[in-house]
Order: sequence, then C-alpha cells, then structure tokens
Amino acid sequence: MVIDRTYDGYVTEINTVYGQLEQKIGCKIEPAPDKWDRLYNVDFYIKVKDNYLGIQIKPVSEGIQLSQIFKERGLQAHSHCQFREVFGGKVFYVFSSKVNGKKMIRNHEVVEEIKEEIRRIENA
Repeated sequence: MVIDRTYDGYVTEINTVYGQLEQKIGCKIEPAPDKWDRLYNVDFYIKVKDNYLGIQIKPVSEGIQLSQIFKERGLQAHSHCQFREVFGGKVFYVFSSKVNGKKMIRNHEVVEEIKEEIRRIENA
C-alpha cells in the first residue's frame, strides 16, 4: 500500500509538472537527479544558460496540514540556499491538489515567479 501511494504521488507530480507547469512556463522541465533530491530537496529543474533553477512539488490534501508544509519548508531553506550557491538559481515550491478529480497547481503566482527567475538568469 505504501509503495502504491508513493508511486501514485510520483506519477501525480510528473503529470502536474509536465502537464501544466511546463506549458505555462514555456521551458523544458527535467526530473532532478536523485542526489539533488537528497542534498537540495529539489524534485525537478530547469536549465537556463549554465545555471539551474529548482522546483519542489508539494501535494496539498485534506490529510496534509499546511503547518506541516511550512515546517518542512523552513527545514529545507538551508538546502535551497546551497542549491542557489552551487547552481545559480532559486528553488520554487509548487503546491498541487485535486480539483474535480484532477491535480492542479494551487499557487498560480509561482508561474510568474519562475519566469522572472529565468529572465534574471538569461540577462545576467
């Protein structure tokens, strides 16, 4: 059961990122290497010039309380700062939840924030 839920979560992340975010941003999004996930808490990345920006997907549901997400976000802040120092780009959180049975990006403002970071790196 745990394996099924983990796999379902992985497939949902992929669908949310590739199905929605990639279209909205207009850039190729790649799965992060396992090492990046462990060291920097990054699920996906976008390459811009010789830099990378990271994306962390967080599913939000009735079973997951926002306080847990914010606690985890605080714990990950250091690893995200390290990612930026090493790779030059910020790490962004994308929150997703089911709407009418389909996973949707809930924090739509992140799309523009990611676009701004891409422009910043391109113009640096």
